[in-house]
Amino acid sequence: MMLKKLPLSTAPTASRLIQRCLTVQASPQEVPELPKTDQTYSKRSYEDITKLRKTYLTPNVTSYYKKPLLIHKGSMQWLFDHEGRRYLDMFGGIVTVSVGHCHPKVNAALEEQMGQLWHTTNIYMHPKVHEYAEKLTSKLPGDLKNVYFVNSGSEANDLAMLMARLYTGHQEIISFRNAYHGASPYTMGLTAHSTWRYPLPGVSNGVIHAMNPDPYTGIWGGKNCRDSPVQTTRHCDCPPDQCYASGRYYEQLEQIFKYSLPRGKVAALFAESIQGVGGTVQYPKGYIKKAAELVRANGGLFVADEVQSGFARTGEHYWGFEGHDVMPDIVTMAKGIGNGFPIGAVVTSRKVAEVLSQALHFNTYGGNPLASAVGIAVLDVIDEENLQKNARDVGTYLLQGLEKLRDKYDIVGDVRGKGLMIGVELVADKQTRQHLSAPHFVEIWEMCKDMGVLFGRGGLNANVLRLKPPMIVNLQDAEYALAVIDFACDAYQKKRRRGCRKC
Repeated sequence: MMLKKLPLSTAPTASRLIQRCLTVQASPQEVPELPKTDQTYSKRSYEDITKLRKTYLTPNVTSYYKKPLLIHKGSMQWLFDHEGRRYLDMFGGIVTVSVGHCHPKVNAALEEQMGQLWHTTNIYMHPKVHEYAEKLTSKLPGDLKNVYFVNSGSEANDLAMLMARLYTGHQEIISFRNAYHGASPYTMGLTAHSTWRYPLPGVSNGVIHAMNPDPYTGIWGGKNCRDSPVQTTRHCDCPPDQCYASGRYYEQLEQIFKYSLPRGKVAALFAESIQGVGGTVQYPKGYIKKAAELVRANGGLFVADEVQSGFARTGEHYWGFEGHDVMPDIVTMAKGIGNGFPIGAVVTSRKVAEVLSQALHFNTYGGNPLASAVGIAVLDVIDEENLQKNARDVGTYLLQGLEKLRDKYDIVGDVRGKGLMIGVELVADKQTRQHLSAPHFVEIWEMCKDMGVLFGRGGLNANVLRLKPPMIVNLQDAEYALAVIDFACDAYQKKRRRGCRKC
């Protein structure tokens, strides 16, 4: 694919979306290149910062890339390093920067609030938290009108676990294998990735991990099972209007209720609307709705984890759970809610929320004036700039382009997602779906970074490119990201065909 060097401010109009869908070429490729910038860096040197990091930060704090980037500035979809290099941020600070780095409206709201009131806790009232609660809950359907503000996704899911157990009087909670719901000692039990779990007693107390209903790498599933513009190439017996895999995975969930739970006594099912850290895994159509009904029939609540899939990111809906045609009992959210400012929330009905009145529960910083001002501004920007539609249009364009790259390259096994929540699974063998090993994945990933595009990395085997950029990215940005992936995959496969000993 040859990249046209258009000005980066130029974006094709949405009406040209389909007409400009990528044509993958077999001709020799030019290395995609971003224009130079005049950004300067005058703070501590890269070497000094590296030394400080090694000396004062705990050794478990790791960075992306063989030579970690030193980022000193961000502007909308762009990040800038200490050498003045520009990077297209296609990961949004781990799916956190929803409306753009340093968005002017969000910055202005924060600056205005800083001049009035930084902090007071809920022992006093301040206007912003109440205004924000009203605005946020107006985005949610049904009885989801009571909100408790926290500081992160882990805190939100931690509190949701507590509320579900108090409300139902039951202990056991179900989540899916491959799920990520946080890394606190409490939520670590919900998270079903061995890489995120410490060997501590009691971590899994009362948590059961159900079979992950994954149409690509799971036992069942195929080309008609996903709610996505792009389907897996895996063979499937399902007719276009029916998903047999959904029923088979549901039968496996029923086995948990039959053999592993006290009869009729479960506290909750936690589910990400699309699995994030797990590699943008989508469930078979209809599965989540049936699973939620089963949980409720056994006395439990359905908790929708919208930490990564909420706030218009999936494009088709404002919340990921709406794509499953299900009404949650509790919704947890963080990351994109504050565009990088530390804030999270748990939203539920009044009857569920009342269980917290059984004792005192307090969060010092939850719903503080600064966070509330930022949260209001983020909601305004999403609406005013029509970012839900942009997520759908640009995301669909990316998915269609990635689908062509999947058909072109042996190492691209699967492309999936909705809106601007996209995963590209890289494989060593397309037939067996064997994952591409870490050194090979990193080679491609590093090439993308060297060409100025930053992607995330996910999946249990860390072989999935995660595309979850700020929702202000345009079609020009999408074209560049596709060109970079195209070039990196082409270079990698040519190297393998030459019989490189290190490949």
